[in-house]
Amino acid sequence: MIRRRTLLAGLGAGLALGPLSRANAQEAPVTIRMGSLKLIHSIAPSFYERFTPAGVTVEVVPFESPTECKNAVVTKSVDFGTFGIAAATLGAAAGEPLVVIASTCNRGMAVIAKKDSDIHAIKDLRGKRVAIWPGSTQEVFVLERMRMEGLSVKDITPVRVSFSEMHIALARGDVDAYVGAEPGPGVSLASGIGQLVEYPYGTEMGALNMVFGAHRDTLAERPDLVRTMLEIHRKATDFAAGDRNAMIAMAVAKLGQKREALELSAPNVELTWRLGPNEVRQADAYAHHMLALKQIKRLPEPGFIDTRFVDAMGRA
Repeated sequence: MIRRRTLLAGLGAGLALGPLSRANAQEAPVTIRMGSLKLIHSIAPSFYERFTPAGVTVEVVPFESPTECKNAVVTKSVDFGTFGIAAATLGAAAGEPLVVIASTCNRGMAVIAKKDSDIHAIKDLRGKRVAIWPGSTQEVFVLERMRMEGLSVKDITPVRVSFSEMHIALARGDVDAYVGAEPGPGVSLASGIGQLVEYPYGTEMGALNMVFGAHRDTLAERPDLVRTMLEIHRKATDFAAGDRNAMIAMAVAKLGQKREALELSAPNVELTWRLGPNEVRQADAYAHHMLALKQIKRLPEPGFIDTRFVDAMGRA
């Protein structure tokens, strides 16, 4: 089990916990490269600019898939990144030097079927063509929900489709249903193309979805940068979570989706930076499900989740 007390092992508990001072930032201008997905539940980085201190610039780098963003963190192409817990767990279980240090978003998923189809519940997916992005958080959630309903992946025809293409695939009739990420489900519902089957949060994994990660070297060598970045992330996340109109307006501008679709997506998106005992337990349950599904060969090592930075912000 990934236990909270073991997460801090070997991570320098004696470190001071203050962010970069304004004076230091002015003396040594810093550019931070931040990887972000083109999804509404990864919208917080779009608000970073208004909360960035003097002498610091955050360059937001967009990615299409969680794995691409995770790989960019591992290869140090970006300094930090937001991606699904699935991509993070896959990387850590494979021995990659990746550490989850905060959360980004809970919820943000949905199972959507063609409007007026006979798919009204998870059990109705039997024999259907279902769009699923392999290695995604959504894949693990829907496979667990299917297991709970007596189904397995052998009972459906899984079709590999990226999140941004799922609505189009459903509209064309290429698939009967999809397991998507917002704003895709909101687009399908607003356009009348799709109908909601389920928000798949009824498992021990809860609504855990996207996390905030960094390279292990970054934590060890640049802790001040980590604290500065997470303070920006906290402020931007709290702002966007507290102002739904601002969040939707930003998503319209950045994602190119219609407002009416995002109005349906927004209630299914819980922006958050907190990474506490509940999220650690859910991540542990998630890792065990991946192990049972043989998506990983072993569980991530202790230290994969490091809560000390968000713990310090919570006490501030």
